[in-house]
Amino acid sequence: AGTKISNLNDAKAWVNFNGTGTLAVRGSFNVSSVTDNGSGDYTVNFTTSISDANYAAVCSAGTTGTADAGRGLVTANANSTSSCRVNSKNSNTGTLEDFNVISFSVFR
Repeated sequence: AGTKISNLNDAKAWVNFNGTGTLAVRGSFNVSSVTDNGSGDYTVNFTTSISDANYAAVCSAGTTGTADAGRGLVTANANSTSSCRVNSKNSNTGTLEDFNVISFSVFR
């Protein structure tokens, strides 16, 4: 049985992953893999393509267990029907940075 996407109000895809060290996906739906392209730069690959690239991507990043938890800024770009590029940045410096909690979801 394949991935069933039926309700317009449901997320079409989502993933929660650790972006530090060896990338590790904690949980996901309709995400086949996450590619680490370098510091703070990831590609989220969809299992089943999204109907078009005009979707809303919602992202967040943070660090757990530290005094400056939650200081990540995440942007989604290069949307396609099969993947989306996600960048996590330090909100203080604006530089790309890995965070240990990155969440990404797609609504269409």
